[in-house]
Amino acid sequence: MSLLDVENLSISFGGIKAVDGVSFNVEAGEIFSIIGPNGAGKTTLFNLISRIYPSSSGRIALDGVELNKLSAGRLASLGLARTFQNIELFEHSTVLVNLLVGRHCRSRASWWREMLFLPSVERAGIEHRTEVEKVIDFLDLALHRDAVVAMLPYGARKIVELGRALSSQPRLLLLDEPSSGLNPEETEDMAFWISDLRDEMGVTVIMIEHDMNLVNRVSDRVLALDQGRVLTMGTPQDVQAHPDVVRAYLG
Repeated sequence: MSLLDVENLSISFGGIKAVDGVSFNVEAGEIFSIIGPNGAGKTTLFNLISRIYPSSSGRIALDGVELNKLSAGRLASLGLARTFQNIELFEHSTVLVNLLVGRHCRSRASWWREMLFLPSVERAGIEHRTEVEKVIDFLDLALHRDAVVAMLPYGARKIVELGRALSSQPRLLLLDEPSSGLNPEETEDMAFWISDLRDEMGVTVIMIEHDMNLVNRVSDRVLALDQGRVLTMGTPQDVQAHPDVVRAYLG
């Protein structure tokens, strides 16, 4: 059984099929990239998998658990996390606070235990802080730990959003254009982190990306979309050489 199975997934907006019968699977420990021109349906596909949009038809399963009838709020506890094209952070809070927000899905204390601040709550708080500090070390965010997010440059905010997703301890991480807006040096760092997510943390990654150098460097397999449909799927080299992919990008 694959970690993620997507079968015949579709959604329409006003009669236009934004995603049209898309099927693919992602194995545990894989780095799987989704490419395609603007408007191909890539982010819409992510929104379907993460249950922001309800699908018109099709099936989505995470490690055998069907997601179609679950709310988006249930997915983090199942081990699915994502980042967004447009950074979504609490800008007037610190980096540390933003990362601790990612631990909310791992909280098990009831409201009255929290109110009384029982020893179990204190122990859980220490555990959450410990896990967040591991993420801070992994992403080299120690310098920004106590900085207010609004004061950080764009590249650092991008890393903080990745850190918040990692703080939830996901099994599957959806990255929506992780290199967008980054300079070459930051993109180089991102490539290392994506590889290390899989190799050191055991996280399976699905990535939407336009930077083909990054795709080639880290991906095990690539899925190419155009107009909501699958063009082809395979190794990065095979996909880029496919005539339908060349036509979709170059016209």
